[in-house]
Amino acid sequence: MKRQPSAPHHPPSHLSRLRSWGRLLLLTLAGGALLVILALAVTLGYYSHLAGQYDLAKLGEMPERTVVLDAQGVLLGRMHGENRIVVPLSQVSPYFVKALLAREDSRFYKHGGIDYIGVARAMLRNLKDGRVVQGASTITMQLARNSYPDLNDRSFHRKLVEMMLARRIEGYCSKEQILEHYVNRIFFGTNLYGIQRASQVYFGKHASQLSLSEAAMIAGIIRSPVRFSPFRNFDGALKERDDVLQRMIQTKMISPEEELAARYADIALHAQPAFQSQGGYALDAVRRDLDKILEDHDIEDGGLIVYTTLSQELQTLAEESVETRLAQVEKLPGYQHPKKAVFDATWNGTQEVASTPYLQGALTVLDNETGGILAIVGGRDYRQSKYNRALQGQRQIGSTVKPFVYATAVASGFLPGTYIDDAPIQPGEIEGAGSGWSPQNSDGKFTGQQTLTTGLVQSRNTMTIRVGNYAGLDRVLHVLADAGIGGSAERTPQVFIGNLGGTPRDLTSAFSIFPNDGIRRRPFLIDKVTDKAGNILYSTSILEAEVVSPGVASVMRRILGEVMNRGTGATVRSEHKFKEPAGGKTGTTNDYKDAWFAGYTDRVTCAVWVGLDKPQTIIEQGYGSRLAIPIWADVVKKAVALGYIPAAPREEPPMAAVQLCHLSSQLATPACHASGTAYEDKLPYDVIPQNYCGAHQGVIAGPPPGYERPRVRASGLFDRIRGWFR
Repeated sequence: MKRQPSAPHHPPSHLSRLRSWGRLLLLTLAGGALLVILALAVTLGYYSHLAGQYDLAKLGEMPERTVVLDAQGVLLGRMHGENRIVVPLSQVSPYFVKALLAREDSRFYKHGGIDYIGVARAMLRNLKDGRVVQGASTITMQLARNSYPDLNDRSFHRKLVEMMLARRIEGYCSKEQILEHYVNRIFFGTNLYGIQRASQVYFGKHASQLSLSEAAMIAGIIRSPVRFSPFRNFDGALKERDDVLQRMIQTKMISPEEELAARYADIALHAQPAFQSQGGYALDAVRRDLDKILEDHDIEDGGLIVYTTLSQELQTLAEESVETRLAQVEKLPGYQHPKKAVFDATWNGTQEVASTPYLQGALTVLDNETGGILAIVGGRDYRQSKYNRALQGQRQIGSTVKPFVYATAVASGFLPGTYIDDAPIQPGEIEGAGSGWSPQNSDGKFTGQQTLTTGLVQSRNTMTIRVGNYAGLDRVLHVLADAGIGGSAERTPQVFIGNLGGTPRDLTSAFSIFPNDGIRRRPFLIDKVTDKAGNILYSTSILEAEVVSPGVASVMRRILGEVMNRGTGATVRSEHKFKEPAGGKTGTTNDYKDAWFAGYTDRVTCAVWVGLDKPQTIIEQGYGSRLAIPIWADVVKKAVALGYIPAAPREEPPMAAVQLCHLSSQLATPACHASGTAYEDKLPYDVIPQNYCGAHQGVIAGPPPGYERPRVRASGLFDRIRGWFR
């Protein structure tokens, strides 16, 4: 069979080869595109997953300063947290919102978190200039970055997380909510956050009051707030303002006429400190207490509301009185120390001093009903010295200790009419005293037998020492400790006349036992602390304990009232015309180094100290009645005027009229009447003695020779007392 010849072989044409290569290229491109799409999908999925791990509820959680209010809800100051005040968008000037959008994100209402047109425009601009001159971050992306600290690095990885997070935010928040979070988070320079504080610090006004010119200036400095701060670089800030105004015209947010008016508007800077006044010594005391009761994270985050017991009006008056009255003392003849006015003239305005050379004062005012502190002054100028003398100033309290010595004696069986000898202290007479200790009275005189009431009203040292010795040093120290003073006092009879330290706050709290029927209520400054939602994080309970019985407190009120009526505190009535029922005691230490007055009404108690930081004689005859009482009178009269008075008249404990003996503090017998030592008094039931007098011939300076004091104090008291009579 004949085989057919095969067709001739022709090589592929050029066109065919091109087609083959084209198909291969298309397949390669399609495969590459698929891989790119797959890679993009994986990348988007990965970064969407990373973005999904952020808690979007934290967008509205911005550290801001903790607010401190007085008892009436008046703002006292701010502390802790970042220097920010969060305000709703409705309280921000519309001019600022427009300026912000024109400057930062003119397409804000047209994108979903990522402005792709803006990205393309920024890429072209950057390619053209050969460097990064324009960013593509939207306000939503900036909010994401500002809200989560770990997004603050400049890596590409961070940028992708930021973009995906911005898309999540757009789905979670409305545009207005995004703007509100953003304007409150903006950094405006060192220690300055949010539009409200920026508006206050730069222009002294609320954010809602910003003019177009002011709003454009603040919006203009956002990108570099330190460089273009109007305080540091006003010309630079003006240029940024003008750029923003031009952008607002381009985006049709304002008219050319508005732009022209804003460009030529006067800008009046009202320089305010970035941190508002800390309220001086009062807020210093609040801060100290907050640091004890709050967790560290609460302190750092801030944003809390602290309700204090302070009265702003009373606090202001107290500060003014301390300054005014001490300035008057500095003008007295014989005053030789540096005056504050002279120190002020040479002070550089910033440097604190460890110890001021001029006269200082401190006080605390307490609400007897609760223990809440109404006012606290720690010195004359918080800027010059942060040392809070009301809390930290342990100074000898002088004769203000005497009421506690006498209260101990009354609790031990002595009575207001008991005779005590005002005579020189004899060697060995006072238990625990050295043989050479023989303190004098301030007037250098001795008046013989006087009633216990006279001893306190006239502040007789020798009588007080005998009263304390009769009552017992240990008992006196115990009462002092229960009252909140003298916890570290040395065990010496010198305590009886004030050789122990105390602060104005401690002494105020201690004296409050007398108007409080013997009860001491723990002093406190902070009533409660809440978060912004009103949740209570801390509240203070009223804690109280009995120091002396109601009857003893009643007796002491009567005697301390006499101190004000005719004793060392009488100038309260005669010179300062204070007419409310009250009691108190002056205190002056050796060489007039410390001047005190502690006193109370039925509603408030106040202790005032005057002295120099380095103890020195203030001025000759610098008694507490002369230096401290004027301040006390100013402050307590103001407290009364503000309504700090009892809701109802005081109810004294049940009383009865009894016949008593001046010598023995016992019920009088016919022999007492015959010898002329009997008298009648009206006493609370728990103070009335249960025994009749067995000795009334007279008081001697100490026990007779050979007499051995009973060891058992509680049961042998009256036997011991009788041993001192003949």
